[in-house]
This record gives sequence, C-alpha cells and structure tokens, in this order.
Amino acid sequence: MRGSRKSVTGLVLSWLVLLAGCSGGDGTTDAAPSPVPGTAYAPYVSADTASGTDSAGSPAAYNLAFVISADGDCVPSWDGIHDIGTETVAARIAGLRESGADVRVSFGGASGEELGAACDSAEALAEAYGTALDAAGTDLADFDIEGDELSDSASVDRRSEAIALLQEERGELEVSFTLPVMPSGLDEHGLALLESAGDHGVDVATVNIMTMNYGESYDGDMGEYALASARAAHGQLREVFGLSSAKAWRGLAITSMLGVNDVEGETFTLADAAEVRGFAAEKGVAWVSMWSAFRDRQCGEDASAADALTKCSGVSQEDGAFGEAFSG
Repeated sequence: MRGSRKSVTGLVLSWLVLLAGCSGGDGTTDAAPSPVPGTAYAPYVSADTASGTDSAGSPAAYNLAFVISADGDCVPSWDGIHDIGTETVAARIAGLRESGADVRVSFGGASGEELGAACDSAEALAEAYGTALDAAGTDLADFDIEGDELSDSASVDRRSEAIALLQEERGELEVSFTLPVMPSGLDEHGLALLESAGDHGVDVATVNIMTMNYGESYDGDMGEYALASARAAHGQLREVFGLSSAKAWRGLAITSMLGVNDVEGETFTLADAAEVRGFAAEKGVAWVSMWSAFRDRQCGEDASAADALTKCSGVSQEDGAFGEAFSG
C-alpha cells in the first residue's frame, strides 16, 4: 500500500458515506441501511454524432467521450475539435436525455491532451472542468487518465486539487476515475493517482477499470481476464482504502472494449459480455460500460481492420447486441 491510511482519509470517508449510509458514533450502522441499487449500464458514446445503437440495452447513463484541451491550451473542447458550447453537442445531449438517462462528461481518453496537463494551475483547471460540466448540464464527471499523463505526478496532483475545488463549489458533483488495469490489478501509477485524490480530499464515487489491451501475451479468454482484473482491483481497493468487500465492489465499475481490441489476438465476445454482466450484478458492481456504443454493430464486407476498431465490432452480431448483453 502506498502511503498511510491517513493519506486517503478523504476518499475513505466519501465511500463510507456514499456506500454504507449513516453510521452511529460507535462505528455501527444505524438501523437498516439503504438497499444497494442494481448494476447500471452506462456505455461510452460519441459526444457529437448519434448512432443507431446508442440506446441498445436502455442505458441508465451515457459517458460522453471526450473533453480534452483545445490546441494545448487550458480551454475545454469536445475531442479537440468542437467548442465546448457548440449547439451540435448540446442537441446531442438533449437527445440522449430524452429516455431519462443521465449524461456523464468524460475528460481525457487515449488521444489528445487532458486538461490537467494543459492548465498551469488548479484554479484554472477547475474552471475549465466546470465550464464543460455546465455546458453538458451535469454533475457527473469521469476522468479517463491513461498513457503518459497517468505517470505525470505534477498533473495528477493538479487535477486532484482542481477536482477538490470543484466539489467544494458543487456539492452534488460525483466523480469517477477510469484507469487501465491488468489481470493482476491496477499498476503503481493508478494507485498513486487514487492516493493523490485522497490526499486532496476528493470524494470518489467509482473507480472504473478498463478491462482491455493487456498485451500480446494475453491471448486467452477475455471474459476471464476481465473478471480476474476486477477481482484484483477489488482487493486493492479494500487494502488501500480499508473498505469492506461489499463497499469495494460498489466502488468499482468495469469497462470492456467490445469485439476486436487494439492488441491483436484480443477479442471480446458476446459471451464474454454476458459473463461480465452476470459477475458484476452478482458482486454489486456500480456500473458496467463498453467502448463503445457506436461500435456495437457488425462490420460490412468491405470494412478494414481500422474500421473494426473505430466503427464496428469486428465480430458476427446483431446491431446493439453488446448493449443488450451488458444491460442484462
């Protein structure tokens, strides 16, 4: 475990309040705790382009991908292309909400520059994040931190400070961190990020693990790898934050990359999706997701390998079948 239990007190208390309800002064739970809600389905979707498979499985929430820096400046933009207040995205969000679903703004991702690296102060960063959340009209924020930015301790701490500032201003702000994982669990950088969040008093609702892209040596059953990753991360959350087993499961989310993955030999099937969904529901995982709703369809005969990673699944399926599998 990195650091002491004291260093993550803010995060621990957040999860205890969120997941366990109020407790008595002796540490025991008052009366009957609130029942734990079921596992939600919340796919990643394009922020600016609608897909016919977005609504498959009737998502409870949509993760809007992605808000990043505009031209390397401390200015939020959708995919580095659209101004944060563009009417195109506003209309898209309104359409997604018509079913009653929530929307969660996802900051970061694998491409472009995350705002935490572009802004030079926590105050400026908090303002940039807040601008994006206001444009989307939501208090749900996801921070997808991967690649070089995950190991950049300066931007990690700046981001933690900025999120803490935002939560002081916005009492309803719910935060998730989306992090890479291996079947052996989160790496040292992922754990350090969570420790930084705790050190700065960030209230974290969920740690969302990306069960994908493990490497060429992992060419076996992708469903089993996802379950192994979840079990390992669950154990890490228990150890680092001192949570009970049930609370650690509820503080976890699982995101898989449907169909073919970036790593050759990794193919996540419909059977794998059903297995992950069943496991998550059994354990009480907060939500399951996939990358992405717009890929939830079979590729055409003339599709390229690149198409199978960006526009379709690369496996035989009916349109929306992964969404149905993940929703249970």
